[in-house]
Amino acid sequence: MPLRAPFLLAPLAFAAGLSVAVAQQPVTADTVIASVDGVEITAGHLLLMRSQLPQQYQTLPDSALFDGLLDQAVQQQLLAAQAGELDRASRLMLENQDRNLRANAAVTRLFDAALTEDAIQSAYDARYADMEPGLEFNAAHILVDTAEEAAAIKAELDGGADFAELARTKSTGPTGPNGGNLGWFGPGMMVPAFEAAVAALDPGAVSDPVQTQFGWHVIRLNETRTATVPSLDDVRDAIVQELQAELLSERLDALEAGATITRTPAEAIAPGFLSDRTLLAD
Repeated sequence: MPLRAPFLLAPLAFAAGLSVAVAQQPVTADTVIASVDGVEITAGHLLLMRSQLPQQYQTLPDSALFDGLLDQAVQQQLLAAQAGELDRASRLMLENQDRNLRANAAVTRLFDAALTEDAIQSAYDARYADMEPGLEFNAAHILVDTAEEAAAIKAELDGGADFAELARTKSTGPTGPNGGNLGWFGPGMMVPAFEAAVAALDPGAVSDPVQTQFGWHVIRLNETRTATVPSLDDVRDAIVQELQAELLSERLDALEAGATITRTPAEAIAPGFLSDRTLLAD
């Protein structure tokens, strides 16, 4: 049940008035905050409800949210007790939610145990410790459809034409409007033929026409620089994501190998059931 606006009005109004000093007990997740016909509502329940509030409530102080959250939990329990047996859709939804929560808990425990700082450092060292700094290139290009067009552009450039102006007026590539500038790029970021042509140029030089799957290019190398090896902080997020993917893949492979799993192939069942809500009727 969503938190309704009236739940927030009373605590906010109270906060503006005189406060009453009361002794406050220490709280744990199991501290009982309310009881409804013997069903306990704990501090842990309210804490999780608070964490799931819409963004506009997240900046409000806890004191302004307490009464509203407690009222919501009590009212939810009153209504829940009236629900009786759940319908098929609700039962299946609870099963899906339980499976999802348990899977997420298992993944969290896996990552917490394996993704230590030593593991992250080792992954970084394996990739970057022996990395030789390479060259990065800053280049521009003019892209056209045919070799004849590219040769004509190269002749104009040899005759003193402005590269950026020709790119703006004749290039069919998306960089044409900004003078053909590609910015900085390193090895492996361009298709091989283009990269080889750039690597063969001296700064300021213009290539002969170069063919790739995109068409014909005339390339100018603007400048080069030595690429720096990134620090661990620079690539930490990427390394963690890769380690997480590897850990999860390995764990799933091991679990599947030890489990008895049957799957119905797609060709053996009409997939239209995925959109047929009538199947959920009791």
